[in-house]
Amino acid sequence: MSNGLTTARREGTLQGGPLSPLLSNILLDELDKELERRGHKFCRYADDCNVYVQSRRAGERVLKALMIFLERRLRLKVNAEKSAVARPWDRKFLGYSVTSQRESRLKVAPGPVQRLKEKLREIFRRGRGRNLGKLIEEELTPLLRGWMNYFRLAEVKGIFEELDSWIRRKLRNLIWRKWKRPLTRM
Repeated sequence: MSNGLTTARREGTLQGGPLSPLLSNILLDELDKELERRGHKFCRYADDCNVYVQSRRAGERVLKALMIFLERRLRLKVNAEKSAVARPWDRKFLGYSVTSQRESRLKVAPGPVQRLKEKLREIFRRGRGRNLGKLIEEELTPLLRGWMNYFRLAEVKGIFEELDSWIRRKLRNLIWRKWKRPLTRM
């Protein structure tokens, strides 16, 4: 979109489409082989990649080497702002993070929780004056079911309990606003 008008795309692929991950896997297959050749433990999905090493110094060395490899060999631009050397629990990968305890467990990163709450707030704003059953059935259930299915691998379940209580409170607020008479509210 440019100034409210649609224009033809000149480069790139549709974000979220099936072609993007396929093309990135074809292009970055050489990166996977290079990381395996060097003996690194890594996780990559499309263009998002985490490489795990023992120390910060090793991480900085590997990051520098990978940036050189990607820019010179594969002729790709690396976003230096998104690239970092950090502990695994300080970073997120595909919306997940890990705990910092001795035995790491998978958890939902804070960013996706905030985005979900923003979407839910918008739904609740639109839901004022509407049938609560239809609001839950048509808008809340599909959104929450999709979100829960995506993050079902999370081992830390506390965030789901917090979200449940937050959503219930918002639904109670909608009901409370519909009750106009003091006797009903009592």
